[in-house]
Parts: sequence; C-alpha cells; structure tokens
Amino acid sequence: MKFEDIIFEKDNQIAKITINRPKFYNAVRTETFVEMVQAFEEIIVEGGCRVVILTGAGKNFCSGGDVSWEKEFEHRGRSRDQRCMVLKTSMLGWMMRNCGIPVIASVRGYCIAGGNELNMLCDLTIASENAKFGQAGPKVGSSPIWWGNQMLPRVVGEKKAREICMLCRVYAAKEAEKMGWVNKVVPDDQLEAEVEKWCQEIMEMSPTAIRVTKTNLNFESDMLEASITHGHLLLSFLHGTEEFKEGCTAFLEKRKPNWKPFE
Repeated sequence: MKFEDIIFEKDNQIAKITINRPKFYNAVRTETFVEMVQAFEEIIVEGGCRVVILTGAGKNFCSGGDVSWEKEFEHRGRSRDQRCMVLKTSMLGWMMRNCGIPVIASVRGYCIAGGNELNMLCDLTIASENAKFGQAGPKVGSSPIWWGNQMLPRVVGEKKAREICMLCRVYAAKEAEKMGWVNKVVPDDQLEAEVEKWCQEIMEMSPTAIRVTKTNLNFESDMLEASITHGHLLLSFLHGTEEFKEGCTAFLEKRKPNWKPFE
C-alpha cells in the first residue's frame, strides 16, 4: 500500500505511523486522515500488533490542520470536503480508541491544535524536551471539537482546559507534564529509546488484559461521542463563516485577524 502523507511501518509486533509532511510542520489534510484510517484498518483487521506509535517526521509531531488547504475549501467544493473530513476524522478517532491496543504519541516540536487532538486520542504520550503543546482553534475562527474540548478537562482539569482552549497559549513539555497532559519528558536524543522501552514493557503484559483495560478505561469518555457528532455539525457551520475565512487569511498573511463583532 503506497502512502503520500504518512509512513506506515510494522516490525516485531509494533506498528508505527509517521505523519510525513515536514515542510508543512506535519499539518494534516483530508488525505492524511484517509491514509491514517487505512493504516489503522490494516492494524485492526490483520492483527498481530501489540502497540502503535504515532509520531511526526522531522522536527514536529503535528501542527494541526493545514490552513492553506482549508482556505481552499471554497474552490474545491466545501460540502464534499467537509463530509469527507467529518467521515475520516470520526473513523480515525473510533479506530484509535477501539483498536484494542495501546497507542503511544511520540512527540517532538509542535503538538498544536488538531495535532494535540491526535495526542488526546492516544493512550500515552512521551515527549521530547523541545515539544510544545496547545490548541489554536479560536485564533483562526475554529474550535477543538474533535476530542480536544472533550478530553482536556479530564486530563488537566476544567479550568486549565478552558484556558488552553480559549486563550490558545503554547505550553512547554515540562509544563504539560506537570499538568498530566504528558506521561514523560526526555531529552530529544532519548525520545525513540524511551518510546521503545515503553513498547517493550507493554508487550510483556497480557494482550487480552490490555484490551479489556483500554476498553474499560474508555467507558466514561465513550459517552462523549455525541459531543463529537454535534461538534462536527457546529464546526461545519463555523467553517462557513466570514470569521473563519478571515482567521485563515490572517494566519497565512502573518497578521492579527480583524474580527467583526457578532451580530
């Protein structure tokens, strides 16, 4: 299977998915999600893997949605692209949470916006000291409705989650670790070795017990699926507004958005 946006590898019962768009800080587009769904489908259907590593090529994990690509929605046909994006993100989220094996985020550099939402879907997170975490939705007229708004309050607490999602600040890896956002922070040159160590520890455990544990740990947050569905509908509306267009344009032009008061 040939991929353009990701690298998919399997070795010694470990599957590794690498977002491979380093020139774009590993920003994701619909094609990226399509390929990630295909990779997880193979992991689930073929079996044999005991753990999944999710990471990014080069210096960054994932900087979120590709804003230049999103801005072109109008030219490519917004409703078709929106439907495809909703379908693939929904499928990917379900697969990551229900594949029955641990998914580890191996993070260096930016883990922002949709990149952090991917991180929130992972069971464990190991980060380099240079990693940076945050959400960016309201900066560009959007909102982290794909497991960001839902999971952050459970991980870092309600008030801190509101700060993260509303103020769109960027947090250093050590600060994220203190909040419980990250399991462990290591020097950059030790990241791969530490992730491998955690993988080996997981593979010493009973795979059936791990599957049961993951499924049961997900029980309460599984109730949030309705919020994801509603959020996608709200986001579809939001992404059709002038505010979203202005937010994307301002981001690409490297200036502050000129927001108009809501009327």
